[in-house]
Parts: sequence; structure tokens; C-alpha cells
Amino acid sequence: MSKLNIGIILGSTRQGRLSPQVGEWVKKIADQRGDANYEIVDIADYKLPLLGEADASEQAAAWNAKLASLDGFVFIVQEYNHSITGALKNALDYARDAWNNKAAGIVSYGSVGGARAAEHLRGILGELSVADVRIHPALSLFTDFENLMDQEKETVFKPADLHLVNLNGMLDQVLAWSGALKTLR
Repeated sequence: MSKLNIGIILGSTRQGRLSPQVGEWVKKIADQRGDANYEIVDIADYKLPLLGEADASEQAAAWNAKLASLDGFVFIVQEYNHSITGALKNALDYARDAWNNKAAGIVSYGSVGGARAAEHLRGILGELSVADVRIHPALSLFTDFENLMDQEKETVFKPADLHLVNLNGMLDQVLAWSGALKTLR
């Protein structure tokens, strides 16, 4: 049986975002496992305008083709005003069938570990027929990032080792569910 393809979706597009650092950490750990093909999928690369405001047929086709090529997802979600970013919600809305019958894990971060954003995302994923898994690495802005409040220094992601247990557990669940759901597609 061929390996599953899992996309690590970066959920922010803003300047100075931290999601690329978190995504690279997830990919590094995931690649060491050797149990699937993992790739970072940056929504910023697709330049999706607000849904319905411009003709985005080319961008939407490319976005949907990328999603269709994946068997499951790991969302890197940062909390903005107790929810997910507008850019991530917009990207979720640009696809429908490409999400269906796939599994997803969530790695979140924020002042309370991004828990509120993760919970909002779970509701949206349910509507898109994506099965979200239970284990959820929740990263703290206060303990897992250095220099966050010092604007003269670059913020550096330095996760506590304890997050490895949850990350690997989440990846185990994403792979199990992605494999099972592949039989429905």
C-alpha cells in the first residue's frame, strides 16, 4: 500500500506570522517517522481573494487540486480574537468536495494554547465532512516562543519537549483515520 499524503496547512498569511516555524517543526518530526508523505501547504501561496469579491477561478482551481491530492491534513492554527484567521476561513470556504472524507489534526498556539481557535475550526471541519482527531498539541505564546514581546529581536519557536507526545499521538490518529476514510473516496 502506498503512503498517505498529508498536508500541513499554514493557517495565516500575515506579515511576521509564526506559523511557518511551527509548520517546519511539525514536518521535521513527521518526516522522521517515515510513515507518510508530509508537505507544507501555505495558503498564502494561493493568493485567494475574499470569496465572491473577484474572479479567482485560477487560484481556486489550483487550491482545490492541491487539496484533492492530499489524504489528510494537519492545520497550524493561531488564535486571532478567539477564533481562526480570516484567511484560513476564506481558504476553507474556497473548497468543498476536496475536503470531504478526510481526517485532520490541529496544532494550535495562542495565549491559551490557541484552544478557542481550535474549537472553532472543529465546527467548520465538521461541516466540510472532515473528521478531526482528538489529540491536539496546544502551544503557548508564553512558554514555547522566545522574544515574542521584544520587537527588536526575532521571535523564535522553541517548543517544550512535552509537546512531542501529543504531536506524535495526533499524527498516529490522523494517519489511522486518513487511511480508513480513503476507502470512502
